[in-house]
Amino acid sequence: MILDLLLIGLVITLEPIPLTAFILVLASKGGVRKGAAFIFGWLLSLAIVVAGTVLITGNKPPKPSTAPSLAALAVKIAIGVVLVLIAVRQWRKMGKPKKPKKTPKWQTGIDNMSPWYAMGLAPLTQPWGLVAAGVATIVEAKLSSWQSYIALFLFCLVATAIYLTMELYAGFRPEKSQAFLTSTRAWIDTHTDQVIIVVSLVLGFWLVGKSIYLVVT
Repeated sequence: MILDLLLIGLVITLEPIPLTAFILVLASKGGVRKGAAFIFGWLLSLAIVVAGTVLITGNKPPKPSTAPSLAALAVKIAIGVVLVLIAVRQWRKMGKPKKPKKTPKWQTGIDNMSPWYAMGLAPLTQPWGLVAAGVATIVEAKLSSWQSYIALFLFCLVATAIYLTMELYAGFRPEKSQAFLTSTRAWIDTHTDQVIIVVSLVLGFWLVGKSIYLVVT
């Protein structure tokens, strides 16, 4: 469980679309305060999903080879297949001219955005498909020791790692952070396809391969 959750959390924190949204928030007027609110909303939504999953399952994972157990594995296989298909689609789109996208309404007034709005924006940008893979992993787990609970904590922490790092950097180095955020956003804009392809393939093949292995054995 631990390795699965850490890998899923790493892919979540590397997702370029929500990361770009956070960079825009952090680089705006009063960005440190709004960035903290964004992170709080991000972590809160993750914590609610994790806690809700544990409560619903009653901390009683389905027995192997039963219908609920196979259903959880089927969900992970489906998510893995979707991720691989996303990677293939992005690979095919590389090099082709992209249609100009309309600027989202929230970006036009980002300097006047309140911390409350930033906190609400975080769950909207959360990659819920990846979070679902984490939920399917938690469903299969038995939280019987402190190591299990630390694994859940680490999942939330790793899924927020880049956001926390940028927030701390902007708070302690405000003069240098703007240039860093600008260059980071520029890098993401030019490497979004590559990042999506790599993280989607890695996690997709891992979920499919491990889940099929567990079904077979």
